[in-house]
Amino acid sequence: MSQQKRRLAWVTGAGKGIGRAVALRLAGQGWIVAASARTEADLTALAAAVPANAGQVACYPLDMTDAAAVAGTVARIEAELGPIELALLNAGTHRPISAGGFDLAALRELVEVNLMGTAHGLAALMPRFMTRRAGQIAVVASVAGYRGLPTAAGYGATKAALINMCEALKPELEAAGVDLKLISPGFVATPLTARNRFPMPFLITAEQSADHILAGLGAGRFEIAFPWRMALAMRLLRLLPDRLFFAISRRMVSPAPPDQSED
Repeated sequence: MSQQKRRLAWVTGAGKGIGRAVALRLAGQGWIVAASARTEADLTALAAAVPANAGQVACYPLDMTDAAAVAGTVARIEAELGPIELALLNAGTHRPISAGGFDLAALRELVEVNLMGTAHGLAALMPRFMTRRAGQIAVVASVAGYRGLPTAAGYGATKAALINMCEALKPELEAAGVDLKLISPGFVATPLTARNRFPMPFLITAEQSADHILAGLGAGRFEIAFPWRMALAMRLLRLLPDRLFFAISRRMVSPAPPDQSED
């Protein structure tokens, strides 16, 4: 590998969870990984975890909600390390939002990070990749974007938007020689899902997710959805008529807490 040109990947949200696991897997395969996250200490820990005989992890702290910073970081990565061949746009966050506590600030944060943060990455990457007629972009959405579920009014909406966006961009990018992949995980054990206070069916580790993603990047299909049982269950919900779907989703609603107000 030392005598070969190493391939370059850019991974966002690389400080924790899926992004960290994928970055380590790629570095283990000899890739140079440009790793981005908001918390510089997480990136430093990531770089320190790479074995000595593996690829390199270069740290690029970045807030994906800053469009100018994203464009500047992509330009800097390519100036310092070479052309990006693979980009995993993974940065995201989760905040529960329900009808009883419809938090506009939380919703705005989800839109800015999950949707606009990914859009900023796409805007910085697509012109470069299309000019070169090469490159692969993988966008991390979620099976939560398949149908609306209680407490996911914000998170699910942003992931549904990413799914729609990728479906719309896929034909044009394909014609320009760029491979666009959609990644739709189910429940993955990360610091974000650790906040959940409900049973998470078919929960898998971030390392298992990385295995699914890397296998899917080399396959011909557009969407990489996993674990298969969770993806299948959500696809079946998407096919159900509304009457049956809402009969199921009503059972997911937690009972309202007793009124604690004083007369």
